[in-house]
Amino acid sequence: MKKITFLLGILISFTFFAYNSFAQHEEITGLWKTIDDETGEPKSVVEIYLNEGKLYGKIVKLFRKPGEDPDPVCDKCDEDDPRKNQKIIGMTIITDMVYDEDDDEWEDGEILDPKNGKVYDCKLWVENGKLQVRGYVLFFHRTQEWVRYNGEI
Repeated sequence: MKKITFLLGILISFTFFAYNSFAQHEEITGLWKTIDDETGEPKSVVEIYLNEGKLYGKIVKLFRKPGEDPDPVCDKCDEDDPRKNQKIIGMTIITDMVYDEDDDEWEDGEILDPKNGKVYDCKLWVENGKLQVRGYVLFFHRTQEWVRYNGEI
């Protein structure tokens, strides 16, 4: 009887772990509207997706003002970055994020800011239904809050 109870305990623990891991993956994937943390205005829609166990994000829509280029390229990306002079729509800006179950966040990847062409280390996590996106260099960081997007692409 003790063996059965022990095995059931292990099975329940494994099921709980697997469900939590799956739930975190499902919670973070999908479409997110990026919000400029300085102006509060929407900038783009990023699709967050899994590929071979890592998390990525690509821009699928830009919110442009009248007079702005509707289909810009990343002309400020570094010369050695393959995204240099590539269209921003369709561009992968979040790369190689891995899940850290201890901290319940995605980390060890990078994020590109196509506006200035700079690449930052990155962490992602969902808090109160909003995606927290932190780009950082050493101890300096900036965190944006993205919201779910349900509109048209």
